[in-house]
Amino acid sequence: MQIAQRTLEDLGFAEVLRALAHRCRTAPGKERASARPFLDTEDQVSDALSLVAEARLLSQEQFSLPLGGVSDLRDAVNRSSKGGMLEPRDLIASAQLLYAFARTREALEEREESVPMLATLSRRLPMLEALASRIDRCFEPDGTISDRASPELKEARDRSNGLHRRIKSKLDEMLHDENFIPKLRENYYTLRNGRYVVPVVSNFRGEVPGIVHNASQTGQTLFIEPQAMVNMGNDLAIAQSEVAEEERRILQDLSNQLGKESHRVLEGLTAVAELDEAEAAALLAADLDAHSPAFKGVDELTLKLLRHPLLAIRGTDVVPNDVFLSGEARALVVSGPNAGGKTVTLTAVGLCSLMLRCGLPIPVEQGSKMPLYRSVNSTVGDAQDLSQGLSTFSAHVVMLRDIAAKVGPGSLVLIDEIAADTDPREGAAIAIAVLEELLEKGAVVLVTTHLEELKALAHMDKRFLNARVGFDAKRMAPTYRLQLGAAGASSAIEMAARMGLPERICQRARDLAMNAGGPLTKALAAAEEERRKLSEELDKAREAAAAAEKLRKDLEAQKQAFERERKEKMMRFNEDVAAASEHAAAEVRALLQTLRAQTNEKAAQEARAALVQRAEDAAKRAKEARAELYKVEAPQPPTLKVGAWVRHSGLDKDVEILELHSNEALVAAGVIKMRVPVSELSGSRTAKPQMRFPERNKQEAAMKKASAAAPAEVQATNFRCDVRGMRADDALAEVEQFLDQGMRSGEEAALIIHGHGTGALKQALRDYLANSPYIRMFRPGESHEGGDGVTVVALRA
Repeated sequence: MQIAQRTLEDLGFAEVLRALAHRCRTAPGKERASARPFLDTEDQVSDALSLVAEARLLSQEQFSLPLGGVSDLRDAVNRSSKGGMLEPRDLIASAQLLYAFARTREALEEREESVPMLATLSRRLPMLEALASRIDRCFEPDGTISDRASPELKEARDRSNGLHRRIKSKLDEMLHDENFIPKLRENYYTLRNGRYVVPVVSNFRGEVPGIVHNASQTGQTLFIEPQAMVNMGNDLAIAQSEVAEEERRILQDLSNQLGKESHRVLEGLTAVAELDEAEAAALLAADLDAHSPAFKGVDELTLKLLRHPLLAIRGTDVVPNDVFLSGEARALVVSGPNAGGKTVTLTAVGLCSLMLRCGLPIPVEQGSKMPLYRSVNSTVGDAQDLSQGLSTFSAHVVMLRDIAAKVGPGSLVLIDEIAADTDPREGAAIAIAVLEELLEKGAVVLVTTHLEELKALAHMDKRFLNARVGFDAKRMAPTYRLQLGAAGASSAIEMAARMGLPERICQRARDLAMNAGGPLTKALAAAEEERRKLSEELDKAREAAAAAEKLRKDLEAQKQAFERERKEKMMRFNEDVAAASEHAAAEVRALLQTLRAQTNEKAAQEARAALVQRAEDAAKRAKEARAELYKVEAPQPPTLKVGAWVRHSGLDKDVEILELHSNEALVAAGVIKMRVPVSELSGSRTAKPQMRFPERNKQEAAMKKASAAAPAEVQATNFRCDVRGMRADDALAEVEQFLDQGMRSGEEAALIIHGHGTGALKQALRDYLANSPYIRMFRPGESHEGGDGVTVVALRA
């Protein structure tokens, strides 16, 4: 699919790509997003949209791809593949890149069931954790090569450090020699050209044998390496050269190992760029509230609640509109006032067609349809070209000529203000002829116009469909609402009045327009006035309907209150009856005790049974009345379960079910527990409260308060603990013992070296430090301290 650069500029497609690239987190991803191509086949578009849908699913689950540590190392990797030696910073970055590959691949493979396409793409990420660990082990957090890199390096450095100590010791002796001190300008030693020297007064040059390495600007001070130190200085230079050579060998060896895997690493960077781009496309789709329209085998254009992508990206409040072209209709003629949204509608459709061809969801509602157009051609805005001697109209005609020459079936053509800059009668004739030619070639056309002849086409040719952007005569302003099936008046005089043209001029213009206008102009004006009246009547009807609905709700509430009061009275009556029955039963029991002493025992038993039955009947009536009073619509069986949050009609509040039996439940309302009939329970009115832990909240508040009062900076220190390579449990035990020692010795700060690795050890240590009673605060190290491979902590006093 080839799109002319003019069309891309007219529609502002570059801004969509910039928005996509802005949401990428890696340099390769940004580069890929900025050059996102148009796709040729339906299957390619479908796959691209499915990939975005999977990334959007992860985003909705609050999951973000673990791409931290991904750097654009393509140049460095290519250099290493050719035998070049990389700098330590490039090697450290490559280790972080390899760790990121492993993290991303593992995370997506764990979710393969829900995101199969992303998981398949992640398998292109190489698993090179062993190489990453080898590189990581060779460097200290500050980027220097570690003694662990090789035994030879450690041995050479030990030898060099030993010579340093010997030379310094010898110099200290000389600086404390009373015969030597008077010959010095100052009592210290320093380094010049990598050699240890002392500042000697130039007058004593002959009395201090040795090699002069430098002199002060005045020449009064000579920096001399004493003769006694020359041999040791030579040995030191040799040792330092051995250290440098071993460091160079280590860097070259690591570079070679990375170079052997360069093809896999570069493939991994390409896969990371695709994953990053997919995640960015998902974020863009979420920001636009975009969806994927149906497009396979689709001929008609059905865009529901279309919003202009660029306006949505900028956060502008957009009025959504429906755009339909179906059946025989192949051309949409949009008319209406200036600044009413005609061009916005035109460019929104065109931009969405380009986004769909790129495999990006578009800002429409679900259920929309859009064909995959073979080409998109547009002429929007002033095409005047003074360098070629073209006026506005001439340039417009050239654009129409070029478009008509190259369109065919499956083409989308967007023409803004067709043939507007010439005589209206001749311009209308040209416009109709061009549109008929485009439709004959099978193109779909969207055109904006003020020409009356074009507005009349829909009444004579079923291939044309009118649409208008609304104008509010009361506010004298456009509504930005698109109405299909109707032509709109330009409302130019009203817009001129709104822009401040004097009223007398506007009134004179209205008189001239009504006298000179044709039948269509008058018909449109009359239709617009009728539409305004109908709109006012509709508003009044809506207000009346709202008032009626409010009255209905008030009456329903009064009815329910009356019914509740009636049932309450009935319950109280039946409860009085039950109390009276219970009193009567008590009297009967007392009477029976007297009757048992008599001979007519049978009569006494019959009397007792009758009275007890009477009491039970009365109690049953009272219970039924109470149940009737609080009876509500029974909830669905699945909602009645232990732990469910339901409404108790008697208390008129939500409660939690603790126990559930056949017809009875034990519920809790705060600290109150009670047994109630199941018939008194219904669906809840409020959300179930979340469990809160007061003590934890107090601790968190105290920690936040302490953090706010603590100093913002913690300085690094020589008091340090190195736990690199340890398991998490061993490292935590080591750190605890280390902090305990620091507290006893009165240390104010400490440095914990844990390296980068997979990040698990670092996270475990920081989780422990967050809750440690030894720690006042902590932070990651700065770049000169070792970066994120170390943690600087401040100990409590």
